[in-house]
Amino acid sequence: MTSKRPPSKRSRRGAAPRVPAHAHQFLVVLASTDPVIWRRIQVPTDYSFWDLHVAMQDAMGWQDYHLHEFTVLDGRRNTLVRLGIPDDAGPEVPLTIADWTVPLAWYTDVTVLPFLYTYDFGDDWQHVVAYEGTWPTAPRRKYPRCLGGARACPPEDSGGAHRYQEMLLALGDAKHPEHDAFTAWLGGHFDPDAFSPATCSFDDPRARWNRAFGNRAV
Repeated sequence: MTSKRPPSKRSRRGAAPRVPAHAHQFLVVLASTDPVIWRRIQVPTDYSFWDLHVAMQDAMGWQDYHLHEFTVLDGRRNTLVRLGIPDDAGPEVPLTIADWTVPLAWYTDVTVLPFLYTYDFGDDWQHVVAYEGTWPTAPRRKYPRCLGGARACPPEDSGGAHRYQEMLLALGDAKHPEHDAFTAWLGGHFDPDAFSPATCSFDDPRARWNRAFGNRAV
C-alpha cells in the first residue's frame, strides 16, 4: 500500500516551522500501571496522528523500536478506526490507515472520547489518551512540550505491564530469585519514580518518518 509522505512544516525558504497560535492538549496514561505512569503534553494544532505518535514516544521515554497503532472512535460513522503503519493484513482484519495522512483535527473536537494508543504488539503497552482541549500557545516556547507527568517509562522489551510490575517487585527485594537477573539486564540501577518534564526532548516527526521509511513506499 502506498501513501504520501507527511507534508513538510518548513517554508520554501527553509525557515523554521511557524509556531501555531494554539496547541492541542492530551493526557496520556499507561494502562495497568500502579502507581500510574502518565504524561500531559501539548502539540501544535496542525499535527497529524503520526506527529502525535512521535511526541508521545518522546514524552513517555519509549525508543520507537516497535510498531504502534491508534484506535479511535469515529463518532460520525459509529465505527472504530485504526491508524498506524499500513500492513498487508487479510480482508478479515480492518484496514490500518497511514496515521501521517490523518490530521488530529479530524478527531479533536469538544465531543471527542478518549482513544487507545498501543505500542509494541508483543509487550502490548496500551495507553489511554484523553483530549483536554485547545490552548493558546505561549510566546517563545517550543512545541510539542510536556507539562507534567509521573514515574519513569518502563524499559523497552520488559514484557508488558504485568511483567513490569513483577520486575519492580524483584528489584525492590534483594532476596528475590530474579533480583540479580533483572539488575544485570538493566545494567545497574533503575529508578521507577524518576521523571521530570524538563528532561523531555522532542524529535522532528518528519525526520523520524524519513529515518523509518526513507524512499520506501509505505
